[in-house]
Amino acid sequence: MDEKLIKKMQKLLLKIPEGKVTSYKEIAKQLRVHPRFAGRIVGSNPDGDTYPCYRVVYSNGRVGGFGGNVPEKIRRLKKDGIEIKNGKISKKFFFYF
Repeated sequence: MDEKLIKKMQKLLLKIPEGKVTSYKEIAKQLRVHPRFAGRIVGSNPDGDTYPCYRVVYSNGRVGGFGGNVPEKIRRLKKDGIEIKNGKISKKFFFYF
């Protein structure tokens, strides 16, 4: 994985405020890559505690994955004050760069 892209992704993750999420699509726009590739980059985040990759979800509000531990992602999102109803997050919680 390209180290420069990982560093850029980590800087973007730090900009997402607590209580907000962004989408893989939004990350992809900032990195100028395909959203699926953005998902791979976010998924390669080596430090999820410092760089809150759990705050990245699908553009339709679906929670998506978190290293195979979706319940942990949901727990962290709820701890941030994000409401999840029927497996989705309302657009009011979305952050755009």
